[in-house]
Formats: sequence, structure tokens, C-alpha cells
Amino acid sequence: MKFLIVIAVFIAMEGATWFIHKYIMHGILWVLHKDHHDHSNTGPMEKNDYFFVIFALPTIALMYFGSLENFNYLFFIGLGIMLYGMAYFLVHDIFIHQRMHVFRKTNNPYFMAIRRGHKQHHKHLGKEDGECFGFLFVPFKYFRMYFKNKNG
Repeated sequence: MKFLIVIAVFIAMEGATWFIHKYIMHGILWVLHKDHHDHSNTGPMEKNDYFFVIFALPTIALMYFGSLENFNYLFFIGLGIMLYGMAYFLVHDIFIHQRMHVFRKTNNPYFMAIRRGHKQHHKHLGKEDGECFGFLFVPFKYFRMYFKNKNG
């Protein structure tokens, strides 16, 4: 059962990420997300990186309080969120934005589709008229584009 909680939360985080990205990061907290789009910050960190802390705090709290009660469901909800956050960091910050210069080239259609969807998202410098707000799932047209090229 605990494993199912972790998996369900990890999957649900994609929907939460889409909602938070579209309506909060491109809404009331655009002030923190803006430099991620316009690249106005030339240093190694962006204001956008504060979202790491914003999302980590409730995750830590869930895992902490869940561990006090013999590792109850709260711990496993927090674990699912944490694993999604780790996947986000690896794919978004390292693979897509190349904050560490690894995994630069890939022929994997799934990763190429994710990269293309993210590039489409970043072609909009303002907070309006955005697209592709998800993370691990992007519109089918990008998947079709790369899977079609890969398979013939």
C-alpha cells in the first residue's frame, strides 16, 4: 500500500506541476519565475530557484511528521513529492537547461519530445500566451514528431 501511495503521488504531481506552473508561476509569483524565461539573471542561480525551497518545505514537513507516527501515509506522500522533485531537477535543470554539462546529446524520442515541448514553452518571454506547462508529459504532437522520425 505504501508503494502505491508513493506512485500515485508521483503521478499526481504532474497535474499539480501543470497547475502551479500555469496559474501560480505564470501568475502571482511571476516575479520569481520571470528570470527563468528572460534570462535576466546572469549568475548561477535564478529567483526561480526559490521554488525549490517553497516546494521542499511542505515535503520535509510531511516526511518528518509521517516519520513520527511509525512512518504513516504522510511520510509516503512526502516521499512521492520528493521523488518527483528529484526527477524534476534531473530532467529540467540538468538535462534540459544544462546547468551541469552532461547528457547534451540524445536520440531518445521521449527525451527529445520533452526538450522540444520545453523549448516551445520558453519561446514565450512573457507570462501570457504560454504552452507546455507540464514536465514529464508534453502534448502528443511532440511525441509523434520524434517517435515517427525514430520508427521510420
